[in-house]
Amino acid sequence: MNVKEKLIARSNSSCELCGEKSDLSVYEVPPSDGSAEQSILVCSTCKGQIENPESIDANHWRCLNESMWSTVPVVQVMAYRMLKRIAHEGWPQDLLDMLYLDEEIQKWALVDEKSEDKNIIHKDSNGVTLQNGDTVTIIKDLDVKGAGFTAKRGTAVRNISLTSNPEQIEGRVNGVKIILLTCFLKKS
Repeated sequence: MNVKEKLIARSNSSCELCGEKSDLSVYEVPPSDGSAEQSILVCSTCKGQIENPESIDANHWRCLNESMWSTVPVVQVMAYRMLKRIAHEGWPQDLLDMLYLDEEIQKWALVDEKSEDKNIIHKDSNGVTLQNGDTVTIIKDLDVKGAGFTAKRGTAVRNISLTSNPEQIEGRVNGVKIILLTCFLKKS
């Protein structure tokens, strides 16, 4: 059985992201070895928007509300990446906040698809390089504007996300996702 036949059997002959039944093809989720475990079956609409980010229609991706709960790891990875890509729309961020990924799947999902972000190096207050998924500790009490609380010194921020700004990271403090300046953090 070749990869496409395996994907057709796994997906019941439908797009694994939106459920469309026609014009299906294989999409290898980077980094991929070409196997069915690292590929998904997608419709031409999904594939076109994945490969051409400037053509994204955010409303098309409301389908991720269902597909993000797939038990297939590669589908979870692609759902996460697409939600992250359109998080600025508002509603995708709510889905991202609900989405749970096992640690191994999350590391795969956080692999940068584009090499341009790989040039950006995030460093903590001690000059230690930070990576997506790291745990950092806050080294100074920080007032969180708009959220009405203070992020206390010594608070661990787990599973950070790097931003396009080398001086900022995203993380959760007191259950709220906030942007933190790297100069007030140290890697744990």
